[in-house]
Amino acid sequence: MPSVKLGLIVTPAIDQDVAEAIRDELREALTERYPEVSWEIDLVRDPLAPPPVHLTELVSAARDRLLAEDWDLAVGITELPLRLSHRPLLSHASRTHGVGLVSLPALGVVQRRRRLQSALLDAIATLIGDRSEDGRGRRSPAARLGVERRLAELASDVDDDPDAQGVAFLARVLSGNLRLLVGMVGANHPWRLVSHLWRAMLGAVAALVFALVQVELWPIATTISPIRLAIPTLGSIVAAAIALIIAHGLWERAPEPRVREQVALFNLATTFTVVFGVTALYLSVFLISLTGAVVMIEPSFFAKALGQRDVSVWDYLRLAWLASSLGTIGGALGATLETDETVREAAYAYLPGVERRPAPTGEAPDRSAVETAERS
Repeated sequence: MPSVKLGLIVTPAIDQDVAEAIRDELREALTERYPEVSWEIDLVRDPLAPPPVHLTELVSAARDRLLAEDWDLAVGITELPLRLSHRPLLSHASRTHGVGLVSLPALGVVQRRRRLQSALLDAIATLIGDRSEDGRGRRSPAARLGVERRLAELASDVDDDPDAQGVAFLARVLSGNLRLLVGMVGANHPWRLVSHLWRAMLGAVAALVFALVQVELWPIATTISPIRLAIPTLGSIVAAAIALIIAHGLWERAPEPRVREQVALFNLATTFTVVFGVTALYLSVFLISLTGAVVMIEPSFFAKALGQRDVSVWDYLRLAWLASSLGTIGGALGATLETDETVREAAYAYLPGVERRPAPTGEAPDRSAVETAERS
């Protein structure tokens, strides 16, 4: 039976005996819910990062541990409150990173052990793309088959030739994990990248306005063929995607050959996510450009600048098309001014679990549920 290696990272605030009991209960529940694979759960006690810490830093720390231990997935239990866009979270999962987090303070004081197990299972279900209502079989046959395939892909290892390099290795990673990759990109909701990167949008609009008011640009735009207009379109999307990836360090490097597959899969998912997101930015800029051209440029003045009697809708479309390419490059420059945390939140679309009110800072955990032997 294929085996999925899961890392359970537990805060040192939970003593060893309780942590081991949590691990055993989790293995039992996962085996019952997903019998298609066997579950190897490695238990480590690690605070991940000292407070105060941003959510993206906790995810990165858990991801680093996942790569160091060569796990397929990792889920962490932290004593720190989780927040996303100023909202308290009970749990949080990023399919691209293969990492889930559960916050102890958000569990409350009643039935903490049961809620903890439920939150852990929900986070793992999100990581493997299980969208059933309760994770206990309420899926269509197609959805069930999809979960089984993703589990099989997680358990498989295409890196059976450590000397394989370059394109051949990437092709094997892509073909061997295609459904998993599609699920990772889809979970990131790349089309929402635009709404989170307001500096990128401001940069795009500023460059767009500058392009539209350049009368010398109008004849150029209206005489270029669609094929030649497509060249700056593709160039601007590629340039913007590369700028985002490099400026904010969105790619990983494989620390060891044994984790090359995971790192390659992560980088592929990141690349597709950013490209889709930048494409969504381009389409948004195009709509703004077309609207602005129609509203601001009077047809008779447009025709006079072009040296013709009248203008057509196609003239406006081509002007907006070229201006959008220039605006997208401006958007890429604006995106480089965003913070790394903002870009990563936007690019990876972290998925929160059930939202609960966090316990007060001074409130001690319920020892009958999750005992704490080392609380400062």
